[in-house]
Amino acid sequence: MLKRVLIANRGEIALRIIRACRELDIETVAVWSEADESSLAAQLATRSLCIGPARAADSYLNQDAILSAALATHCDAIHPGYGFLSENPDFADRCIQSGLKYIGPSGDVIRKLGSKSAARTLAQNAGVPVVPGSDGAVKNVRQAKALAQQVGYPVLLKASAGGGGRGMRQASGPEDLERAFQEARAEAVACFGDGELYLEKLVLSPRHIEFQIMADQHGHVVHLGERDCSIQRRRQKLVEESPSKALTPALREEMGRAARTAAQAAGYVGAGTVEFVLSPDGQFYFIEMNTRIQVEHPVTELVTGVDLVKEQLRVASGLPLSFTQDALKVSGHAIECRINAEDPERDFLPCPGTTTFLHLPGGPGVRVDTALYTGYEVPPYYDSLAAKVLVHAPTRLEAIRRMRRALEELIIEGYPTNASLAHLIMHDPEFVRGQYDTSFLDKNLDRLLELARTCDRLMDEEETP
Repeated sequence: MLKRVLIANRGEIALRIIRACRELDIETVAVWSEADESSLAAQLATRSLCIGPARAADSYLNQDAILSAALATHCDAIHPGYGFLSENPDFADRCIQSGLKYIGPSGDVIRKLGSKSAARTLAQNAGVPVVPGSDGAVKNVRQAKALAQQVGYPVLLKASAGGGGRGMRQASGPEDLERAFQEARAEAVACFGDGELYLEKLVLSPRHIEFQIMADQHGHVVHLGERDCSIQRRRQKLVEESPSKALTPALREEMGRAARTAAQAAGYVGAGTVEFVLSPDGQFYFIEMNTRIQVEHPVTELVTGVDLVKEQLRVASGLPLSFTQDALKVSGHAIECRINAEDPERDFLPCPGTTTFLHLPGGPGVRVDTALYTGYEVPPYYDSLAAKVLVHAPTRLEAIRRMRRALEELIIEGYPTNASLAHLIMHDPEFVRGQYDTSFLDKNLDRLLELARTCDRLMDEEETP
């Protein structure tokens, strides 16, 4: 096994990796920016080092500082977590060149799959169904218009180097394609330093279904079932659950097989996620593969009993997977709600601040992944994720009821969060029936926010003597 791992990340994922390492008797080195000096990761790691100022470019994206810290503390591996450098092929290469193991796929594999257009071509060549669209990048608006006319509107322009919903624009006709192209390219350059775009036909009212993949260095590739991530705001996931109510056993088997095929075609090693859209007619299409651990990985851990971060560490140590596809069983139902430090009433404006009081839910089947504590100051420089509230229960309805109860127990004071919105989603008839798609929040947000205002007003009236 690995002896000492540097965690090139922050927040709840850094804490999650520390815990897995501790249970495997692996020492940890946490690196932190000046804004994170008081973080739990900095306090709980075996050793911690400051690597620069608060700005991510000067700290968590500073490859030289991270590699120097790893070598100075005699680490034998680096875990990138998610975000920041986790899908940077050059960083993966530099780790290997420095004599460090990179806990993830190789730089070459990240390059194959990091370009969404290249990943699409790879999947298509492997026989995995893809959404009709461009073969590779579209070079200009004229080419995009010709292709859109061929596949039919509406279409979606997507950054080849993109992720997290950034660098994506929809066009419903030729009149707005040029604007969508320019906006998508500008955002792609700003976010990823790469303006390359590709075009796909937009599948209307789809479900967003992703399959968790694990692969080792001995040629074993397995999938650990699906997660339904269709409750999204601006293509940012808010609620995830497993298994998906939209999949039949036969469709689940077919999609799982396609996910494994895509991973095998890429020569994948480590934890990854193959993402699909599922159309209302039951057709599914590959959209991308994420070459890292996902924010929502605990959903899969709850229904399979597999610790995915420990498996990452085992695989990086050269060990085979601790389970086989045939032995893997999905049990019960799991739901995750992402709780963000943001104000839904102000267009989800990020709201960093000091956590003046914190009470986390507990009890049977409840898990909370967070780096918060009372007195902790959420810095303004990074993602607004404050906590992930997860539940597991024998059935989907029991899981929904358990999540309602957990969110009712959650108290985060000091800044607004989206917890009330998540609680209302758990009561929404469409969600309870499992009859929702990626347009759910677009269609229901105003109604849900009005309900939240009404609830707040009634509570205030009850408290007024």
